[in-house]
Amino acid sequence: MNARLSALLALAPPYPRRVVCMTEETTEVLYRIGAEDLVVGVSGFTVRPPAARKKPRVSSFLDANFERILELKPDLVLGFSDLQADIGRELCKRGVPVYLFNQRSIAEILQAVRVTGALVGRAEAADALARELEANLERHADAAESLPRRPRIFFEEWHEPLISGIRWCSELVELVGGVDICSESRASQGAQGRIFDPREVARRAPEGVIASWCGRKAQRDKIVSRPGWDAVPAVLADQLYEVRSAYILQPGPAALSDGVAQLARIVAAVARGETLPAVRGGELRSALS
Repeated sequence: MNARLSALLALAPPYPRRVVCMTEETTEVLYRIGAEDLVVGVSGFTVRPPAARKKPRVSSFLDANFERILELKPDLVLGFSDLQADIGRELCKRGVPVYLFNQRSIAEILQAVRVTGALVGRAEAADALARELEANLERHADAAESLPRRPRIFFEEWHEPLISGIRWCSELVELVGGVDICSESRASQGAQGRIFDPREVARRAPEGVIASWCGRKAQRDKIVSRPGWDAVPAVLADQLYEVRSAYILQPGPAALSDGVAQLARIVAAVARGETLPAVRGGELRSALS
C-alpha cells in the first residue's frame, strides 16, 4: 500500500474501538454480540448485563459527565432519544462522534440492534442477535393464538401524571394476546401525548393492569386509590402486576426477551381468569419465574 495512504489510514481504526453507551440497550447489544471489550463507559442506570456495571459510569439519562467521557477517549458515543439531544450536541462540539438512536417500535428496536453491530464492524453477529429476538417474538405470538380470549390491558409507564405505555410496550402487549386499551396513544413520539385522566382509563375497564414506573417501584395503593378505580375489573379481580423497568422500558434485547416473556405470562393469566403470585403481601403481582 502507498506509504502516504498507510499513514493516513493509521490515524483511526476501521471501526470504533472505544465506545461509551449512555443508555443500557446498546451496552447489552454489544455484550451479546461479543463486543464487550469495546465498551469503555456506561450509563449509571445500567443493570444488564451485570458485568457491565464494572465499567466506568459516565451518565444518567438526562445528564452526562463530559469531562469523564473525554478522559475515556471514545471514538463513538451511543445514545437514545431526543431527550439526549443536548448531551449529544455538547459532545459533538467537543469533537466526539455521536450516534443517537430514536427507536420506538419493535421493528425499529430490531433495526437498532443491527445498526449498533454494524457501527463497530460486527454486522453479522448483530444480525444473528436480531434474528434470535425475532424468533422469540414469533414464539410468543404463536402461543397467544391459543388463548381463550384477548383481555383488555392497561400498561402504565408512570403514575402521576398517568402515562400509558410507549409504542413498543403497546405492541408487545398485543403481540402476546392482549388488547391495549390506550393503543391510540402509542403513535405519540413523546410522553406528553400518552397522558390520560385516571377516570378515562377506568371508563375503559381494563381487566389487567401492568405497571412499569421508570426507575421506581410501582405501588399498589397508588393504583387502587385512583378516582373511579374501585369498580375497575382489574382492581376487583386483583389483576395488578409489575414488570420492572429494566426488563421492559429499555428498547433493546431486554424488552424483546425477558420483558415480553413476563408480559406473556401476565396476559395469559388474565385471559384464563388466573392470577400470578404476589412477591410479598400488599405488593403488585409479578411474572418473574
